[in-house]
Amino acid sequence: MSNERWASLLGLANRARKVISGEELTVKEIRSGRAKLVLLAEDASENTTKKISDKCSSYGIPLRKVTDRYTLGHAIGKDARVVVAVIDEGFANKLLTMLD
Repeated sequence: MSNERWASLLGLANRARKVISGEELTVKEIRSGRAKLVLLAEDASENTTKKISDKCSSYGIPLRKVTDRYTLGHAIGKDARVVVAVIDEGFANKLLTMLD
């Protein structure tokens, strides 16, 4: 996985206001059906990992894991973030091709 390319695309999606960060807000976006892709840090706690992966599988939202919370947070210009949701189909599809 090309770390810089997906992170810069995620940053672009964030500047376009197509990224939601934080566990509770992400769960809300998954439930509403607006989330097109969820990115979860590898170093997330077991509870968070289970909660997010269960929600994504039950609502049919693609879930991808990225290196760590600092990389994920830095990509969107914030401190450490454990989970983010991409709410734009185009950004989500491009990120999926980069992360697969």
